[in-house]
Amino acid sequence: MKTNNFLKAPLTINWAVTNRCNFKCRHCYSRTDPTQELDSGTLFACIEKVISAGVLSVNFGGGEPLLRNELLEISAFSADRGLRVSMNSNGYLIDRKRALDLKAAGFSKVGISLDSHVPEVHDNFRGIRGSHKKAISALTHLAGAGIKTSISTVICKINHQSIEELTEFAGRHGVHQLNFHNFKCSGLGYSNKDELDLSSQEWKEFYIKAMKTKQEVKGLEISLDDPIIASLGMKTETDSFVKGSVCGKLSLNIKSNGDITPCGFIPIVIGNIVSDELKQIWDKSPVLERMRNKKPTGKCSSCKSYEDCLGGCSARALALTGDFNNPDPHCWVHEP
Repeated sequence: MKTNNFLKAPLTINWAVTNRCNFKCRHCYSRTDPTQELDSGTLFACIEKVISAGVLSVNFGGGEPLLRNELLEISAFSADRGLRVSMNSNGYLIDRKRALDLKAAGFSKVGISLDSHVPEVHDNFRGIRGSHKKAISALTHLAGAGIKTSISTVICKINHQSIEELTEFAGRHGVHQLNFHNFKCSGLGYSNKDELDLSSQEWKEFYIKAMKTKQEVKGLEISLDDPIIASLGMKTETDSFVKGSVCGKLSLNIKSNGDITPCGFIPIVIGNIVSDELKQIWDKSPVLERMRNKKPTGKCSSCKSYEDCLGGCSARALALTGDFNNPDPHCWVHEP
């Protein structure tokens, strides 16, 4: 097994502490995930196991993590033991008091999901009226509490031509980072892909404009997490660490019932944090080995960008073709 090229432990664990959610997002990947949640005592013991394995940070998600009643205790427990603690939230439940409580519980960064600068468009995409207004309010309260904020935007048909507006919006609301996430085809994202996903040519046009904006904008970090931009001669933020998808190389995902998967968009269980040792999974999982040592197929076999791209997003390739090694369906490079 070729594990020497990878870290001794994940840098980050993305941990779904609950799959309950107060939103009805049209692209949700976790709607069909198990609703079982680890009790607090078991969860604390599992956090200790994660720390012992050498993990440096944990990002809590879901579902909506604020629906987990013990979230503050979970965060404080993690932060007190040296983990960097962050969270992804829809922002609906964050008022001034909650923001101050999050700060006291050790949260150093909170990402708020916001998919359009237009309130009605965001509200429709997320399925909750008033969610746009609540997201903006959350950003204000979090900044007031001294927590670094970011905006997470899922790029799809509703917003791919709004780069300038989204960038201006993020700058106006004082966030540190604007994350442009590529559309995944997992869960409801698969069910609604024909309506929401972009064509390969539209993805190319989006990334050309987004990278230009990234280079020009000052005071705002614009993050693009899609390895297929390598074919444009551009790099993602993680290229200095790993090539291709970061799943199983820099991070792992833990579901609410403790199941471990390479990422939240890959529904392949490779262990369970309650019964298994994270280090053993990280070093020995056959699934992770295949993801870390992908083999080019189809047009990837002769593509000059393959060494940097490694076939693009592994989650998308698996969801739409059934094989990690197949070319990412979003890729715009034609067959030779």
